[in-house]
Amino acid sequence: MIDPKLVTLFGGGGFIGRYVCEQLFDYGEYNVRLRVVSREPRKAHYIQPLAQVGQWGIVRGDVTDPGSVRRAVDGASAVINLTGAFKGMGAVHAEGSRTVAEAARAAGASSLVHISAIGSDAGSEAVYARTKGEGETAVREIFPNATIIRPSIVFGPEDSFANRLAGLSRLPVLPVIAPNCKFQPVYVEDLAKAIARAAVDPQTHGGKTYEIGGPQVLTMREFTVEILKAAGRKTELIDVPGPVSSLISRLGFLPGAPLTRDQWLMLQHDNVASKDAPGLEAFDIRPTPFGAVAPEWLAMYGGNRFARRRVNITATH
Repeated sequence: MIDPKLVTLFGGGGFIGRYVCEQLFDYGEYNVRLRVVSREPRKAHYIQPLAQVGQWGIVRGDVTDPGSVRRAVDGASAVINLTGAFKGMGAVHAEGSRTVAEAARAAGASSLVHISAIGSDAGSEAVYARTKGEGETAVREIFPNATIIRPSIVFGPEDSFANRLAGLSRLPVLPVIAPNCKFQPVYVEDLAKAIARAAVDPQTHGGKTYEIGGPQVLTMREFTVEILKAAGRKTELIDVPGPVSSLISRLGFLPGAPLTRDQWLMLQHDNVASKDAPGLEAFDIRPTPFGAVAPEWLAMYGGNRFARRRVNITATH
């Protein structure tokens, strides 16, 4: 039997993280053991039923705390950084990514998988894109053989975007902000497979940057239509003019505001994988269309309380 491969996973308790855990547990040939790092460990114990006895453990840690990061990666052969934030973005995306990369290098890890986002750019006006870009730069400088994965918008049973729009579809009219902005939505299980494969196979994927999207490029309006179709709703859509959405975004600092200024800035650029960047095909993964799986969980918004919904024991809301 191959010696156990210890993988340290930062952000394993989040939406994408739970699927990455599931994929890593299934890698029988690599005999993976998983150390999940979370700021609030009690919120990640739903992962336990997915693992065999002794296959995983959870530790308290925070990428903004160098000491906890060093302890978390001690003895790890692979490190995955899934962390992201909409508050304190510089501390998490830029400095936190640097801290994880430095700790992974010092620990002698053979692979580091860093999850960024399509549109990351250290010169961007948007804080999210800029800090993500700064994080990528730091990771590449410190750990040149790291695998950087940039996904487009990610959908799945627990995502906040499609579920939120499906819930709002109960309104008589649903406004669409940035209706012409393009996305390439990717199914969370497909993304998780790519992340897991990159972590256990640095000889193939190390040192590369991937842009991960699904099989469809959709405008915001088209994606909203797909969400309504999956939810069984026929809500009327109204496009919000650019100047109006810009004005709304300037009030984004108020509690409950529907759009922040930073989000508006991000929506001024398409979120689509570059044609020359490798994607899911490099991992031998066939991308899953939104319409093939989304009705399984979005049908619950259609008004029929007996609608079929995917049961996912790893989900917490």
